[in-house]
Amino acid sequence: MGAGTRLARDIGSWLDYLEATRRASPHTLAAYRRDLALLVSVLAERGIDDTVRIDAHAIRHAVSALHRRGLGGRSLQRFLSACRGFFNHFVSLGQLGANPALGVSAPKSPRKLPTTLDVDQAAQLLDLEPASWEEVRDKAMMELFYSSGLRLAELCGLDGPDLDLAGALVTVTGKGAKTRTVPVGKLAIAALEHWLERRLDCARAMHTPALFVTSRGTRISVRAVQKRLAQHGRERQLAQRLHPHMLRHSFASHVLESSGDLRSVQEMLGHANLSTTQIYTHLDFQHLARVYDAAHPRAARKRNRDED
Repeated sequence: MGAGTRLARDIGSWLDYLEATRRASPHTLAAYRRDLALLVSVLAERGIDDTVRIDAHAIRHAVSALHRRGLGGRSLQRFLSACRGFFNHFVSLGQLGANPALGVSAPKSPRKLPTTLDVDQAAQLLDLEPASWEEVRDKAMMELFYSSGLRLAELCGLDGPDLDLAGALVTVTGKGAKTRTVPVGKLAIAALEHWLERRLDCARAMHTPALFVTSRGTRISVRAVQKRLAQHGRERQLAQRLHPHMLRHSFASHVLESSGDLRSVQEMLGHANLSTTQIYTHLDFQHLARVYDAAHPRAARKRNRDED
């Protein structure tokens, strides 16, 4: 760490203080030591080796230099956290007038891309023959997630009247209590019809409007859906842990890949209120349905029964 410099000695002094007075763990001390060794190294290149000579400009330079070396946003945030703790100590001792690391921010990390299933994996998951009451319900839920791109809370909040089987539509209440109506694919309709038949077998379910219920007749919870999907993913030997948002992401990815129509995908995902967005984009519902029909790998929307 360049033990002969004033900065290196001050860092050593602070680490000793943390160990003796704050009972910092060896793991914490090692992390601080690594991050502050980077500070010493970068500032040495600029001829700065004294704690009192470090200002905000020097800290910003250090962040930029480390970013160029390949450190990501999270690593730089941890680096800055170590710097702030170190300088705060010397401000409290009266040796510094202000903390030079305050107000310096790390570049944001690139957003991690969502995990999706490919079309074959989706078919592997959904082409199952349910053997129990719960599996009939689970298949309907999974088909609806993948068919219509619903959020987990949206699916759990569905009531029976929200589903229009004849029109192959479902109306959901999303974030901000905003509602939208989205298409439901043919295979999802079939799974939902099967579920509604089996739902009648649960007498207790007659007392709740919830579309998806437990064997006790209560609305299924977010946690219960998460656990059931994870179980099905394991049983189908998917490479990654299955969660509801993975089906939503897969829906968006597969429709977008096939159609290239980002606006329609945005509409169906509920990233904007459908009726409001239609006013500004002149995207009518018929166009939305046509895009869905043509693009979704399991859609083939249920058209007029007279055409079947």
